[in-house]
Amino acid sequence: MDHVPPASQHDDRLTPTRMMIRDYVTITKPGIIGGNVISVLGGYFLAAQGQFDFLVFASALLGLALVIASGCAFNNVIDQDIDALMERTRNRPLVQGRVSAAATLVFATILGLAGFGLLALGTNALTVGLAAFGFVVYVGIYSLYMKRHSEYGTLVGSLSGAVPPVVGYCAVSGSFDAGALTLLIIFSLWQMPHSYAIAIFRMEDYRAAKIPVLPVVRGIGTAKHHIIGYILAFLGAALSLSLAGYAGPGYLIVTSVLGIYWLYIAAKGYRTEDNVRWARQVFGISILTITAMSVMMSLDATLMPGVPLWTSMY
Repeated sequence: MDHVPPASQHDDRLTPTRMMIRDYVTITKPGIIGGNVISVLGGYFLAAQGQFDFLVFASALLGLALVIASGCAFNNVIDQDIDALMERTRNRPLVQGRVSAAATLVFATILGLAGFGLLALGTNALTVGLAAFGFVVYVGIYSLYMKRHSEYGTLVGSLSGAVPPVVGYCAVSGSFDAGALTLLIIFSLWQMPHSYAIAIFRMEDYRAAKIPVLPVVRGIGTAKHHIIGYILAFLGAALSLSLAGYAGPGYLIVTSVLGIYWLYIAAKGYRTEDNVRWARQVFGISILTITAMSVMMSLDATLMPGVPLWTSMY
């Protein structure tokens, strides 16, 4: 497992103000925000098809980033008891007492109000509603209940993780059409093998915190079957985005190559004796795949707007 050094090893090098800023930034989980921003870009440019409206773009991007930051801050408050039991989270600011739960709740509320306000001012009611749906699922349903009580928490949480590209898409389109539905399915399916891989290489953390993820409840062997199944379903859904004309051949090629490679790495799990190393590989390829996909759907929709793949063949 990755070792996170105690906060005291770093505090001497930072002023109190910088320490406080660092802690509040940490509470928002910037890594999660960064990954989701990339998927927002993919959804936006996929719907924009070469057009660009700076107000809509900036409002969707910054507004959703603030909403996600708010959700992550609320999650820090909800999870502080189980975070104290897990090696990778036991040094978080709330667990260590460097930031209070009350201050975090105020901070999270301000971030949420600012985020939803930006979305309301610069996009449309559907986009605000989708962001609210993702927020409620993540904070209210997943964090407060499902994560602690059901192996299906991952499945429920995948819905919130799939919202960002749909927000980017609907900020432009103003309607929840087949393209938006396809994005929701693609990113929901992607979340599952990605999350199960994390659960495998963080198995001891999840056991210590009594979080009932599938690999803990049903075993790693069953989780491997699920990983393969979800990757196959993800690959089919992802390729359909190009076949339906929403993204071009560049996206199709990159998605096919990386998706098949991800499947190949996942299948190697049946022969490995080092499940932790294998799960980290599955996790790494999942990040590479979804990032490249998001970039390519942006590029293809911008450079080759509105041309269905089967049309371009004739």
